[in-house]
Order: sequence, then C-alpha cells, then structure tokens
Amino acid sequence: MGKDCGNHADDDFRQSCRRLLLILLTLALLAGVIALVIYLVLRPTHPSFYLQDASLRQLDLTNGTAPLLSTTAQVTLASRNPNGRVGVYYDRLDVSASYKYQQVTLNSRLQPPGVYQGHGDVDVWSPVLAGPGVPFAPFLADALNKDIAAGYLILQVRIDGRVRWKVGSWVSGHYHIFVTCPAYFINAGAGSGYGGAVGAHGLRFQTATYCRVEV
Repeated sequence: MGKDCGNHADDDFRQSCRRLLLILLTLALLAGVIALVIYLVLRPTHPSFYLQDASLRQLDLTNGTAPLLSTTAQVTLASRNPNGRVGVYYDRLDVSASYKYQQVTLNSRLQPPGVYQGHGDVDVWSPVLAGPGVPFAPFLADALNKDIAAGYLILQVRIDGRVRWKVGSWVSGHYHIFVTCPAYFINAGAGSGYGGAVGAHGLRFQTATYCRVEV
C-alpha cells in the first residue's frame, strides 16, 4: 500500500508540471500573437534624416611620411518622425565626418539624452565638427590632394546613436541607429544652383541630401 501511494504522488506531480508547462507555453504564444498584431497595426518606421547644409571652414593637410589632417566643418541636420502612432526617444546621437571611411573629426554629441520626438515632429541640429591634427593614411592624403585639385570633394557625415520607440505608455528597449549622409562639395567657380557659403580651398556645399538610416 505504501508503494502504491508513492506512485500516485509521483503521477500527481508530473501532471501538475505538465499543466504548468502548458500554461506557460500558452501565455508565451499569446504574448507573441499580441506583439505581432501590435507590429502589424503600428508598423514603426525609422526616422528620416537629411543633411540640409554644410560649411567647410578648415581642411589643412600636412604632407609627409605621417600625414596629419585638420578639419573643421559646420553641418545642419534635420530629423523627422514619420510615424503616426509611434514616438521616438533619442538617448544618444553622436555625429562625425569621415573621408573614404576614415573618421576625420571627433564625435560631437547632438543633444542631451532622452529627447523625445513626437508623431510627425521635426528636429534640426547645427553642430560644429572638429578634428585637429588627425593621423591620415598616406594613400588617402594623395586621394584628398587630387580631389581638391579637381575641385570636387565628398565627405560623409555619420551619426551613431541609440533610440527607443514609444507607443502610448509603453516604451521599448534600446535600438542602435546609424545614419550616413553624403556631403558634396564643389569648387565655387564651377557653378552651382545652391547658394552655400564658400569655404576652405574655395569649396562650397552643393545640395541638400537624403541620409541612409539603419536601425
């Protein structure tokens, strides 16, 4: 009789475990379905970024076996939240400039952390990007000299940051955002439909550009 009672107790324990596992699986499936429905209804879209203007104040290259590049530029960036039901928290946005994938300025923090961008809102920033005496690869120094001589230069304005989505009172976890904006400069004497100010080496920002955004 004692042996039978022990077997009954084991069977009850197994059944309780099965019930608990079934409940947990059902709750997980229900949560997944709810998350899928919310995503299909809201369809969050990443913010749109635009490079509206850029002014090249300094571009000095020290040639030699170990070239150094000093760069100063002011850029005007705009961001728009295209979502009708989803807000965006910008927890960090660091902007810098690069030439042929080499960063030539220090990171500049666009704003304090936690700034909120509501539905359809637009934010505009005009940071100054500076890179004093940045070590520069010799082959890139040759390419830069050729570009300046030709009167045509392309820099990349890059933003690296972290964002969160907000729907009602719910706020998501952090997502990495990476933005790339091409900045086209031409010689002021070459003629351009955009009336930007003439900067270093007679180069002038050519036209506003749309930025590529990855989240």
